[in-house]
Formats: sequence, structure tokens, C-alpha cells
Amino acid sequence: MKLLKLLPILVLFHPAFSNAQQSVQTPENNQVDHSLVRNESYSMVWYMMKGPEKVEIGTVDTRILKSENRITVNSTVKMKNMPDWKDETIAEFSDFSPVKHTSSNTQRDMLLDFGKKNAVTGYYLDKTKNNRTEIDETTGGNFFDSNLYSQLIRWLPLKEGYTTELAIYDYNPDLGKGIMKAYVIGTKKGMYKNKAVWMVSVTDDISQKKALSTYYIDVKTREVLKQEIDMGPRKMEMERI
Repeated sequence: MKLLKLLPILVLFHPAFSNAQQSVQTPENNQVDHSLVRNESYSMVWYMMKGPEKVEIGTVDTRILKSENRITVNSTVKMKNMPDWKDETIAEFSDFSPVKHTSSNTQRDMLLDFGKKNAVTGYYLDKTKNNRTEIDETTGGNFFDSNLYSQLIRWLPLKEGYTTELAIYDYNPDLGKGIMKAYVIGTKKGMYKNKAVWMVSVTDDISQKKALSTYYIDVKTREVLKQEIDMGPRKMEMERI
């Protein structure tokens, strides 16, 4: 699950963007290294930061399954005294073009079906308003599912100073819907728990470019070891178990 989408608080403000811009990556033209993709299951602990203290508020379990033709990403957010929040994204493995996205949490249920070229169908059920919206939209151009792009970042040709843009599709009747962009605005090498990592700074149009998340990605395995989240006075972290 892409937490920036499900939980907008899991991002932080960033005032500027790199001047080094590249062509927007799409399923038809992307730099994703298929050899880095593998079946895996992992969990991350989600913390709220209160000064120097960390308060655990939940966990996020992720499972990635790939076959010759498809890749499926399942994620489950577990929080105390709350039902699980679940997302499933299915994409073509050949180019990561979206096939289907289903999502369920305490606030809404959603189905996005990308089966028709340049079209999105499905529904959005707002549980807080008891309102169901049928989705049948025509889109222009190619894009990735917004729920997948945080995984795609791991498999890009990361290096010092690497920046790029990815075309994504997101649906939220309150915050905006349609084809947008995700931005890798900075990449640098660092260390985390004695491991060499790529520290990748990311933002997107979903947050109107007012939010950013920093991923700590193992240089060798491309596993996400940590995610830092900062929104001024509100700070959080995700750490791999």
C-alpha cells in the first residue's frame, strides 16, 4: 500500500524541487529494473514521534507476489482497537501498467478497474457519508496506479542526485482525481544501522507538492528499511521489523 495515499499524514512538507528534471516515466517508458523485483513479505512498525520518544501506533504488513505476467502488492495496516485497513494492487509485470486496485478501511471502500484502455471504472463508497459513487472515467495517456509507485521507487536506477517523475492515477473525490505526478526530488547515499542505503525524497500531486516522505532503501537488497515522515509539528517514522 502506498501510505501517502491512504494516510495523507504520512508525508512532510518540502519547500523546493530539484532543477534536474527528466522525462515523465510511464508504463510505456520507464526505468524500472525487473531483476530487482522479487516475492517478499515484510512488516514495518509505525511510530508517532513525541519529542525524542516514539509511541507505537500500528504496523503495516506488505506482501509482494510476482508471476510471469502480473505483480500483486497487498498491504494491511493494523492499529489498536480498529479494523484492519487493506489495499491490493495488481499490475502487468511487463510494464507495471495498472490492472486493478481494491481498498477498504474505516472511512471508505474503493474499486478501480483499469481493464479498458484510457478508462477507469469501479466505485467509491464513502462510509462516513453513506454515499456510493460509480466510477466511469476516460483518461488520457499512460500511468501507474498511485498505490504502486512507492514500490516502483525501490527498483529505479538510484544513484547520487537521481531525480525523476512518474505519471500516476489517483482517485479521491475530496482531494482530487485523475492523472497526476509523483516526484523523486532527491537521492543521496547514507548509512542506517550499519547498512548502506539510498535516502530517497519523494512527493506527489496528491498532496499538491506540499508533502514529502524520505525512504531509506538498502543499496544491496533494495528493501525499504525506514521511512521518515514529518509535517512540521507532527512527526512519524516507519521502521522495518
